[in-house]
Amino acid sequence: MPGADAGSGREKGRNLPVFFKVKTTEEVLEIVKGFDPVEGETVSLSEAFGRVLYEDVFSPEDLPGFPRSSMDGYAVRAGDTYGASESLPVFLEVVGEVTMGEIPARRVGPGEAVKISTGGMIPEGADGVVMVEYCHVLDEKTIEVIRAVSPQENIILPDDDISKGSLVLGRGRRLRPQDLGAMAGLGILEVKVYRQPRIAIISTGDEVIPPGEKPKPGQIRDINTYTLGAFCEQNGAVPLYLGLCRDEFEPLRESVEKGLRGADSVWISGGSSLGTRDLTVNVLESFDSLEILVHGISISPGKPTIIGKAGARAVFGLPGHTASAMVVAEVFLRPFLSALAGQRVEESEAPVGKVDARLTRNIESAGGRDDFVRVRLIKEDEGWAAEPIFGKSGLISTLVEADGLVRIDRNTEGLYQDQKVQVLLLRPW
Repeated sequence: MPGADAGSGREKGRNLPVFFKVKTTEEVLEIVKGFDPVEGETVSLSEAFGRVLYEDVFSPEDLPGFPRSSMDGYAVRAGDTYGASESLPVFLEVVGEVTMGEIPARRVGPGEAVKISTGGMIPEGADGVVMVEYCHVLDEKTIEVIRAVSPQENIILPDDDISKGSLVLGRGRRLRPQDLGAMAGLGILEVKVYRQPRIAIISTGDEVIPPGEKPKPGQIRDINTYTLGAFCEQNGAVPLYLGLCRDEFEPLRESVEKGLRGADSVWISGGSSLGTRDLTVNVLESFDSLEILVHGISISPGKPTIIGKAGARAVFGLPGHTASAMVVAEVFLRPFLSALAGQRVEESEAPVGKVDARLTRNIESAGGRDDFVRVRLIKEDEGWAAEPIFGKSGLISTLVEADGLVRIDRNTEGLYQDQKVQVLLLRPW
């Protein structure tokens, strides 16, 4: 049990210097991606959407498994159509029709044709399909063909889609609708995936009250529990709500210990910055098995972020201000959840969820830190424009209005109007 050997009343690290392990964005990303993924479990195909594959999926058979037509038309011997044109059509005898879902009743001989629909099985003897647009029906038994086809034209071969034994989906892939479709087509009804990470969420602060209560002067309703919980669900994790916690050492320590016992990671909002009642780092230091990896990140907003490691579990001390907490979530917790869920690094870093845009105005920035500016996207004739949304880190409205974040590198003094920027999208689902 993490921390079971620590004295419950010890407040270790009370005099530690603030931000004694400040890290850059790149350093923190390397840290959060370094945590081991969770275990695997087998789920039904209907439950697999959005999950990450625990192992490679190989094809048990060819797909489609039989030669089929990719067009409506007539199955023919390709050689019988050579030289066909509008001025010199080829005449073929229609000897039947392929019934969908059944094996053709007869083969195609020289000078013969069989009517076929898209998806129908190619009858023996035929090696091409003439599209219906190039066939004219003369009577019930005769068509004229005005365009030649080559062998295998308009035919899908048994292994054209997926061949037996081939790698269909690789380990670490987050499953999309088309991935489920491929497995369904191959008759794969169950798949082994990483289980969904469990995230314990603790919201701290003497001033924070449940949303259902009326705030008194100096009080605010709990926002971070719900934003962080929804963020977990959005990224395939399961939030475990441990409730509100006052700014007191023992209650917070008990909540953290509970989270370490029942979850894969613990997220604490509030209590991570400098202040007489900011106890998160002191609580974490009281666990003998917990190591502080980061105490401060060179970003804005979100500098007072703490990251600790207890065995295989990560503990995050997030800023109490909502905008700061959510910027940290988008930049660092999203890749962390991807790593925890077993998603391949190259796939989690793909440019999905990003868009290039033109900046609508100058933005100043202080050197030595990465600034993440909230922006609103505006559609233009030649692409997108990114309009900055300015506001203090405690304002939820700036996030509600924002479509994404623009990063200003710590080695620059700002961005200029009309400059091309990359926007990290705040996804709408």
